[in-house]
Amino acid sequence: MIDVEKLHFTYPGRKEPTIKGMDFTINEGEIFGFLGPSGAGKSTAQKILIGMLKNYQGRVRIFDQEVSQVKRSYYERIGVAFEFPNFYQRLTAMENLSLFRSLYTGETVAPEELLMEMGLNESARMKVSAYSKGMKMRLNLCRALLNKPDILFLDEPTSGLDPLNAKKVKNKIVRLKEEGKTILITTHNMNTADEICDRVAFIVDGRIQLIDTPRNLKVRHNEKKVQVESREKDHGLKINEFDLQGIGTNPDFLTLLRSNKIETIHTQEATLEDIFINVTGRGLN
Repeated sequence: MIDVEKLHFTYPGRKEPTIKGMDFTINEGEIFGFLGPSGAGKSTAQKILIGMLKNYQGRVRIFDQEVSQVKRSYYERIGVAFEFPNFYQRLTAMENLSLFRSLYTGETVAPEELLMEMGLNESARMKVSAYSKGMKMRLNLCRALLNKPDILFLDEPTSGLDPLNAKKVKNKIVRLKEEGKTILITTHNMNTADEICDRVAFIVDGRIQLIDTPRNLKVRHNEKKVQVESREKDHGLKINEFDLQGIGTNPDFLTLLRSNKIETIHTQEATLEDIFINVTGRGLN
């Protein structure tokens, strides 16, 4: 669905390029995550993909056409939700969505349906100026879905959301994938990426350092150990650690399971943030 080769981009007036030779593909029906710190080039790459920045070098093909040459019909097939959404503040949420809906020539979704799904139906007649950031972010997703896009570009989709509404947005993104939509998420929230992305790309200083599935990354960087927390009689909580290899025949492990009250058992699994720092040598801030 998206095919990028040898992508370079330098902003006018700057000597140093922001994008320095990116290569990646995103498959149809895939949730793909751009992960990296602020200033890494994530948002610039996304702006190139949606056609906002055209003076790039390299090859960027979406829907089997070069993005620098796309026509108006391209925007009928994509949806975009930026991290800092702009709306007409004096209009209500319903008025905003109705206005944006009128700009499309193809089939669209009824605003009421989207507002209901995002939990904004009771504030549909409220002026957007009175919306919180979290409400605007959910309204932003509604706007991006108006035209039933085949590809969705989301910039920090859970930013400013409380856990309940963040979960609502993540569930919606997963449902869109199940419908066959292709979704690119730009974020520095590793938990969001870990939960919903099929593959992630680590981006630092305009380059992709690594592309893989979250599961493969965590398996590769695991410590291969199991930690057991148990409650011994008259001795309180005790923590034991065992090698994962051969744990099923480890006599100490088996004795512990039989003789003590087990409270937790878990592998020493690295987080995506741990792996990112280990691979790139950089933090996410």
